[in-house]
Amino acid sequence: MGSRSASEEKAGSRQRLQVKVNEYKENQNITCVSLRPVQTTVLGKTPKVYLVPFSLSNYKSDQFKHPKSLLNKNSNNEFVCKKCKKTEIRKTCRRILTPKMEATSSKTESTLQKSSLDVCTESNKRQHKSTSDTVIPSVDMESIQNLDSDEDTTLGLSAARLREMIKKRQPPESKRKMPKKRENGTGCRRSMRLLKVDPSGVSLPATPTQPTLIADENPLLLPGPLEMTPENRDDDNDLFKGFLQTWAEVSKTSIKNTEKELSSIKNYKANLNGMVINEDTVHKVTKGPILSVALHPSEIRTLVAAGAKSGQVGLWDLTHQSEEDGIYVFQPHSQPVSCLYFSPANPAHILSLSYDGTLRCGDFSRAIFEEVCRDERSSFSSFDFLGEDASTLIVGHWNGNISLVDRRTPGTSYEMLINSSLRKIRTVHVHPVHRQYFITAGLRDTHIYDARHLNPRGSQPLISLTEHTKSIASAYFSPLTGNRVVTTCADCKLRIFDSSCISSQIPLLTTIRHNTITGRWLTRFQAVWDPKQEDCVIVGSMAHPRRVEIFHETGKQVHSFFGGECLVSVCSINAMHPTRYILAGGNSSGKIHVFMN
Repeated sequence: MGSRSASEEKAGSRQRLQVKVNEYKENQNITCVSLRPVQTTVLGKTPKVYLVPFSLSNYKSDQFKHPKSLLNKNSNNEFVCKKCKKTEIRKTCRRILTPKMEATSSKTESTLQKSSLDVCTESNKRQHKSTSDTVIPSVDMESIQNLDSDEDTTLGLSAARLREMIKKRQPPESKRKMPKKRENGTGCRRSMRLLKVDPSGVSLPATPTQPTLIADENPLLLPGPLEMTPENRDDDNDLFKGFLQTWAEVSKTSIKNTEKELSSIKNYKANLNGMVINEDTVHKVTKGPILSVALHPSEIRTLVAAGAKSGQVGLWDLTHQSEEDGIYVFQPHSQPVSCLYFSPANPAHILSLSYDGTLRCGDFSRAIFEEVCRDERSSFSSFDFLGEDASTLIVGHWNGNISLVDRRTPGTSYEMLINSSLRKIRTVHVHPVHRQYFITAGLRDTHIYDARHLNPRGSQPLISLTEHTKSIASAYFSPLTGNRVVTTCADCKLRIFDSSCISSQIPLLTTIRHNTITGRWLTRFQAVWDPKQEDCVIVGSMAHPRRVEIFHETGKQVHSFFGGECLVSVCSINAMHPTRYILAGGNSSGKIHVFMN
């Protein structure tokens, strides 16, 4: 009986294995995992396979617990064959589950998401809870019990492999496709006139293009004498003729009092305190910023001349009853007029120098501006009279050259061109007593030259003042004796030197702190001496309220001119009358402010 029972068990096991093999062959043709339970006959029992929702994010290695044994505990024969059946069941599970998992992972993510809906429905019926969106298959066989840990390891590895394959096979992010441009499509409507097309569709003939000529902003005026024609009035009226006659007659008066002794500081302050300004002594004379101011030395009338950045020269007669009737504006230059003087020999002549390379003399008796010197290849910066008869002049150039001009010779060219040791010259001033000496203000240095030893190939200065640290605006000798030199520097300092003995060195006497930073739109300050009091200098101020200040050579402030509502701008350029207490200051808008007794 024992041998018979053993043979029956072997035959039964062979039959069961054949059933498994046939089922495996049938499942190979399935392309996806079925979401319905698969009925399998094992030892007369019907095991059930459920797909339970499972979260990959919450997955743990020990999540798969031991499933129930595939064998029934009540069958003694099955317990006897337990060890033999373990291997068969494990192999069978591998053969069934592995192809199904691989087939599932080869599908797209959308197949798994659709299957999750059916799985959730069946899991709710069997009271299985889940919180994830991703579903993987798991096996729960109620009839299988006491399976070893080898089966759990196999299922765990299969789940981990499925998770990795799902991650690797995620679809790429979809990129937005740019719409293709329609080449033959109809575009926006355009004007046929702009396309230069005739309404019938025939293109119009091309119009010949003419070359555009760029006009020079500041064209040079014609060489030779220019008529003294006012721009703000008609030159044929009787008023202008009377104006020229008045200037010619007033200019015949000679200048005396040049050897007058200096007054005391006390009397000087008292006279300055009596100088006032009002609405009648403030007027716009030129169109642009004023770069130079000169006062006529007449003792009878008050005549002021101003040179503007626009190339204009304005004349103002303050003794006239009406302001409009006393102002005349002329255009003898095309570029800024940086220097303006009345002739010391004939006050009926006014000489003006401009950046355009011309030096002209306005003759009121003949009503013309005659040309004294012309150099179109260079730009002039300043000039002064070498002789007392005003026949010889010394002219400074912006490129650092110096030229000597003799008005007695025919023509408008210079007599000699000297290459100085400076790269740029701003101002030139002649010593009032020893007229062979003159001083020049450059970029950083101030040089004193001797006109008797000038060399066209290059001249070295007698004395160099190297105390300045920034750009120098001006340098002037004192007007009566020439014993002092005042310089204006961009380092906010006014310096006064002792030039009583011109030797190898000139000592520095005083340094005055003064704000000289005017900015881009204001004319630079130039400290000048008072012709009546050569130990005092006059300079504009940036302080509020607006004022014009006078300093003593020792550095002490002597006086400040306040104008209230009549002086609300900065007077950068100032000039004092040689004999009378009259001060004229010009600002950057073309206005002249006059303080007088």
